[in-house]
Amino acid sequence: MRFKDLNEAQILALAIHTEEEDASIYRDFAHSFKLDFPKSATVFETMAQDEDRHKQHLTDLYKSKFGEHIPLIRRQDVKGMFQRKAFWFNEIITPEKAMQEAIFMEKEARSFYELAAQKTNDTNIRDLLTHLAVEEQQHEHKAEEIDKERIASGIINVERETAKKLFVLRFVQPGLAGLMDGSVSTLAPLFAAAFATANPDDTFKVGLAASIGAGISMAFAEALSDDGKISGRGSPVLRGLVCGAMTSIGGLGHTFPFLIPQFKPALTLAIIVVVVELAIISWIRNHFMDTPLLSAIFQVVVGGILVFIVGWLIGAG
Repeated sequence: MRFKDLNEAQILALAIHTEEEDASIYRDFAHSFKLDFPKSATVFETMAQDEDRHKQHLTDLYKSKFGEHIPLIRRQDVKGMFQRKAFWFNEIITPEKAMQEAIFMEKEARSFYELAAQKTNDTNIRDLLTHLAVEEQQHEHKAEEIDKERIASGIINVERETAKKLFVLRFVQPGLAGLMDGSVSTLAPLFAAAFATANPDDTFKVGLAASIGAGISMAFAEALSDDGKISGRGSPVLRGLVCGAMTSIGGLGHTFPFLIPQFKPALTLAIIVVVVELAIISWIRNHFMDTPLLSAIFQVVVGGILVFIVGWLIGAG
């Protein structure tokens, strides 16, 4: 279905459902920010109420012109219409990004009503669509003014700092814990198998089992450790998935070299990968956790060397 082929009833039905969708997105923002950014949550709840009011005006006009039944016509049903992103699943959306998205949404809505008003010959429908276009333009300017006020007042800097802390709590910490566990704890069984068998294929199987097993274990441990409601660490399921995935990745990194049929090249590459992994972990600790770089390197490298020695002694004994 093309926009130019829509009749007046279909245009109104499309407008009703687009206003409903926009209100839902604003309420998703408000819900996401309710605990951590209450002022921004209030702004988006107000914007959602404005969209509800637009929807009601459109619905009243539709029913007075075309009856009670309003057909379901959505953006995705009409070629050329802008598609809205879903944000309800996104735990790392920030108020700053949400406000920029809102400004873009209001611009799109204004363009839609201006084009729709040109397509109708009904005075009442054209007047309402033109009025809504003006209101959307006012909302666009209001959103831009709110964004500027947040910058001038310094609120945006506070929100950025809070968002950074939440990102660390909800993603970096569980991911780092998993990466450290996967990179370090799997060294012992992997290199024990390597030195005991000198067989890349057997070593790979041991590393694969250790990495996947550790990932599953760490995923459950992280998810069950904290529901996130008091600590603000977010969804336990998401944290568990992040931690489990990074654990497996950490172990698989130095496991894959043993796909090489020759033992010595495989072992050499695996050791190089371990060094790279420990360097990455040290950088993450320094960059996100504010751990001094030398201290981070010392802590991670010493732990890795000790575990590597354990695997070597057991495997070669």
